[in-house]
Amino acid sequence: MPKAKGKTRRQKFGYNINRKRLNRNARRKAAPRIECSHIRHAWDQTKSVRQNLAEMGLAMDPNRAVPFLKRKVKTMEVDVEERPKELVRKPYVLNDLEAEASLPEKKGNTLSRDLIDYVRYMVENHGENYKAMARDEKNYYQDTPKQIRNKINVYKRFYPAEWQAFIDSLQKNRMEVE
Repeated sequence: MPKAKGKTRRQKFGYNINRKRLNRNARRKAAPRIECSHIRHAWDQTKSVRQNLAEMGLAMDPNRAVPFLKRKVKTMEVDVEERPKELVRKPYVLNDLEAEASLPEKKGNTLSRDLIDYVRYMVENHGENYKAMARDEKNYYQDTPKQIRNKINVYKRFYPAEWQAFIDSLQKNRMEVE
């Protein structure tokens, strides 16, 4: 559908707008979102990054937080003036972060159901004969004997208890057959 005649107007440059200040303010407003919820909830927008982190007991610059002292050979010992420690007004943030860091890490990596079934089938039918496994018709991806051995080792590493139970059940079945 065509536009009405005379409705589109050429954009003109705004000479009275300070583009530098406009961009700076836009950058400041579009600050990145703080991912850590503990820090985000304790954050004060009116203060600088350094002030916010100091209130939480965190350091903005690790080099200044833990200064590296250079040792000089046989200097006269003088009492070193220590900087006044900054007041930690929000210690709960640091406590929450430490508690979260001390939690045990969850293992998120698992093997696919297809790979588990494939390994179980191969071991059930062929035992330790990797060449026979490579020639098996269920070897759809045409894995070499070495690749099949590696897949079995990965399964052993991921699920050691399940693997041991599987091997024990195979041994029991072979004893019953004989």
